[in-house]
Amino acid sequence: MNIQIILSLIFSMILMACTTSSPQKDLSRICDSSGCSDRSGNYVSNHSSAASSDEEARIRVLEDVARQDPRAAYDLGLRYFRGDGVRQDSYQALQWMREAAERGDLNAQKALGRLYLTGLEEMGADYREAEKWLRIAASRGDKESEQLLVEAAAFASEERRSGEIYHRWVNRWQPVFYQRWYYGYPYLGTWRGNYWYY
Repeated sequence: MNIQIILSLIFSMILMACTTSSPQKDLSRICDSSGCSDRSGNYVSNHSSAASSDEEARIRVLEDVARQDPRAAYDLGLRYFRGDGVRQDSYQALQWMREAAERGDLNAQKALGRLYLTGLEEMGADYREAEKWLRIAASRGDKESEQLLVEAAAFASEERRSGEIYHRWVNRWQPVFYQRWYYGYPYLGTWRGNYWYY
């Protein structure tokens, strides 16, 4: 009886192998760090590891929170400036910082003042904007903004901006401000479980 069962199983397996359809012509063999597999020609992969997809999910949640909470908008601006969990994007960094500043976040107001004072990458300095944001931050009692406001006023005139003193000043302070952006400002929120906490 055992032989009959074994023969029956073998016959069934042969029959199944013969009746399955031939492989599709549009299959591609894809090999990556997780192994090899056949996938249809129209398969789309984002080629991201689980860690990066977790980070992407956190950023999507942070974007939602940032639309509601200016502190989260500030954090998101920092992340875009640093390229932390997202592609580094100065334009997005500036947009999120501006949104946070307009909704009253002191850190963002001071940061915008610095950015507009020395310029950001291809964006040149804008003294009116720098003065506006530094004045707002200084009126809220921020001592560093008060000091920067004095320096911004000194370089507001056209002849001072075109002078050698100004260029030495920018070359001295722009790297300092960039370094502070990268290392000196901690994030205000933390990710715990599935939520951002502020």
